[in-house]
Amino acid sequence: MQTNQLDFLPILMQLGLAVGFVGITIFVSGLLGPKRHSANKDKNFECGVESVGNARVPFSVKYFLVAILFVLFDVEVIFMYPWAVNFREMGLEGLAKMGIFMALLVVGFYYVIKKKGLEWE
Repeated sequence: MQTNQLDFLPILMQLGLAVGFVGITIFVSGLLGPKRHSANKDKNFECGVESVGNARVPFSVKYFLVAILFVLFDVEVIFMYPWAVNFREMGLEGLAKMGIFMALLVVGFYYVIKKKGLEWE
C-alpha cells in the first residue's frame, strides 16, 4: 500500500483546528475575563481551604515508589489488550509469548512483594 503526503492532510487539518481552537479560546477568555484584583482573590488556596504552613514538605520515597509501580503494572496491562483482541490469529505462538510476558510480570511482582515495596509503615 503506497501513501503520499496528501493522505496526511486531514490529520494536519484536524491538528491545526484543535491547536487554533485552544489558542483562540485562551486569547479570547483573557480579553473578556474579569480583571479585578484584590488581596482576597490573589491568595493561594487548595480546594477552597486556606493554606497553612510551608507547602514544601518532603514526601516519603515510598509514595513515589508505589506510584511508579502502579504506572509500571498499569502499562503492562495496556500491552495485553492488543494480544487479547488478536488472540485467535496469533495461535499457540502468541499464547507462549504472552505466557512468558506474564511470567516476567509475576516474577517482578513477587520481587516487589519480597522487598516490601507495597507495604506502608
